[in-house]
Amino acid sequence: MKLRTSLKVLAAGVAVALAASSGSALAQQRVKWKMQSAFGSTLPHLGTSGVRFAKNLNEATDGRFDIKFFEPGALVPALECFDAASKGSVESCWTTPGYHTGKLGPGVSFFTTVPFGPQFGEFMAWKRDGGGDKLRNEIYAEHGLIAIDCFAIGPETSGWFKNEIKSLDQLKGMKMRFFGLGAQVMQKLGVSTQLLAAADIYPALERGVIDATEFSMPSIDQKLGFYQIAKNNYFPGWHQQISVSELLMNKKAYEALSKGNKKVLEMTLGESVLATYAETEARNPGAMNENAEKYGVKNRRWGDAELAAFEKVWFEVVKEESAKDALFKKVADNFYAFRNKYKAWGEAQYLAPTYLK
Repeated sequence: MKLRTSLKVLAAGVAVALAASSGSALAQQRVKWKMQSAFGSTLPHLGTSGVRFAKNLNEATDGRFDIKFFEPGALVPALECFDAASKGSVESCWTTPGYHTGKLGPGVSFFTTVPFGPQFGEFMAWKRDGGGDKLRNEIYAEHGLIAIDCFAIGPETSGWFKNEIKSLDQLKGMKMRFFGLGAQVMQKLGVSTQLLAAADIYPALERGVIDATEFSMPSIDQKLGFYQIAKNNYFPGWHQQISVSELLMNKKAYEALSKGNKKVLEMTLGESVLATYAETEARNPGAMNENAEKYGVKNRRWGDAELAAFEKVWFEVVKEESAKDALFKKVADNFYAFRNKYKAWGEAQYLAPTYLK
């Protein structure tokens, strides 16, 4: 009896120890990250996609991998998350490469979008299989960072203006919010550009700090209320035919993840890229029409001569920046080498919108 009792006690002790060990292992597998967003949680596509991603990741892992979404400015200023993630004060940022130009120079903007660049298929082909993402992470690694694409949006508009632009000469002396590599084109055309976060644009436009703005696409710009001040919305978005953003992560925090958490993170972000792109393409036709019919916006298109002028200046920017900025040249050379390789396929498969007369 004493032996049987002793064995029961021992078995109970082993069971308790295993349960404690199992609980400890589960606790160690649980990951909690802070994610500072550059875009507000209610901003269509840009911010709402971040909230959706965090929810999807939590559900996919049964709560074991929890990323908390923080509004712009809640932890660090909206456009200054690069340093915070680099130092590890936040594990991640829902942001875009074009916001890191203050740290890395204009070349990093290629990873978001390129003036007169490709649309979704070709751009993602360059990033994922043509060396773009590999090059981005080589650059980021020097700052203790790594990134995975987090969403993509379709073509943007190229600006909201208070008056019709009948000649590009009217741009000279204008103050305008403008993003990325396209801003350098506008600067060469005499525009004084500023990079402002979404929430700062309307007040600046209202007070006359800027005369005009571009930010994104009709469904997003409508939410920001630009139509209340500037009634002329110009197309096409020659500077942003496709825009891809990223989950920017502290490299040590990412590398500390289990193999399973890395995979579910990658898969959840991949779903976000596709879902957000489809969402923007579905919603923008209606938003564009509503801007015109309900708010009196004039949807205008640049003429071919004006688009040619923008394109000419863009390639002047590429030449000039490549001559003075090694990082810019490295990224630009990689990008255009892929475009040249892709060209035969792209041209062979091109279809005009219609061939019916």
